[in-house]
Amino acid sequence: MADEYFVLVCDEVPHDVVLTDPGVRVMDVVQVVRRLTGLSLWRSKVLAAQAPAVILAGVPQEDAAAAVSALRDVGARAEEREQPQPGFLEH
Repeated sequence: MADEYFVLVCDEVPHDVVLTDPGVRVMDVVQVVRRLTGLSLWRSKVLAAQAPAVILAGVPQEDAAAAVSALRDVGARAEEREQPQPGFLEH
């Protein structure tokens, strides 16, 4: 019996949310990071202090855009990035 392999191609490319600079309102940014990630207050503060840091990984584009907007609303600099496509599709 021959093995068959299939590659599933999704229209939705996963995105990452990257906090590049927490700005001056660090505690407000920490609260937003906590709300977005579900991490504890302490872990959210550590993550914000390690900027640039990936806050969310592999989320849909709409969720990434909403998270970036929430971070920017409290004075942080953040961006969404498309995750790279897997290399096994290249020949």
